[in-house]
Amino acid sequence: MSKQIDFSKTVYDLCQQDPEIIGIMKDLGFDSITNPAMLKTAGRFMTIPKGAQMKSIPLEKIKAAFESKGYQILE
Repeated sequence: MSKQIDFSKTVYDLCQQDPEIIGIMKDLGFDSITNPAMLKTAGRFMTIPKGAQMKSIPLEKIKAAFESKGYQILE
């Protein structure tokens, strides 16, 4: 069974449910995700699509990275 990731949930909630997401996001350029203070503050209102827009990272690149790790994307 594949893992699921819901892009409408906050980054904080996603990382609480599945800590593997932190490593994937860091590899994509979201360096501050490894900082617990940032995750607990900005991560509580930030979604992956919002973060992608802020960092100018194509959402398709993020989706491809998660799919390559066995995730099914929910939006």
